[in-house]
Amino acid sequence: MKRFYKNVTIEKSDDGYAILLDSKPVKTPMRRALSLPNAQMADAVKYEWDAQGEEIDAASMVVTGFANAAIDRVADERDVFIGNIAAYAENDLFCYRADGPDPLVQRQMNEWQPWLDWAKQYYDAPLICVAGIMHKDQPEQSLINLRQVVTKMDNFELTAMAKMTHISGSLIASLAIFEGQANVDIIWDALCLDELWQEEQWGSDSFAEKHRNDRRTDFEAAVNFLKLV
Repeated sequence: MKRFYKNVTIEKSDDGYAILLDSKPVKTPMRRALSLPNAQMADAVKYEWDAQGEEIDAASMVVTGFANAAIDRVADERDVFIGNIAAYAENDLFCYRADGPDPLVQRQMNEWQPWLDWAKQYYDAPLICVAGIMHKDQPEQSLINLRQVVTKMDNFELTAMAKMTHISGSLIASLAIFEGQANVDIIWDALCLDELWQEEQWGSDSFAEKHRNDRRTDFEAAVNFLKLV
């Protein structure tokens, strides 16, 4: 689509912050008002629209895309998104450990267990670890407590968390970032521990590296959107 506007401005109202293109408000793909919750996010969306050249590249407008999803999808299906996000606690990556070799087992213990210990203390939500991939039911009260945390999130926070948990496979890792207890560099290395271990043993693979880097880019985009909320 060719760029059809010259000026991008922000208008504050009781409903939030709107983005105006030549004084006309931007709509979401579902033709709803693109109402943003704060000035910081509005500035980020304005920057994306300002930065477009002669052709509009929707893929380059990451913050706008997340905001559209929050308004068009999450707002209509809050319970579904809450359930999907909270469900990662039932099979959290950090709970499923290798049964060998010992150096890998120890590394998982060193890098994953502190986050489970944090969740136990912070949310009163202890989770059980197992060796192997066989499912293990988690304590019901822990799942309830973690779901309550997710339920309290607003639609914009849920949008970011949905992407983060999907990519990471870990509600605990995503909550650590949500609560400001971890940054991307620390948590991403923990999330990719098994992949990195395999590369150390057998060498790197360019396809696997690209796939991991692409996932990290998407993960960071969700984290950055969460910070705007």
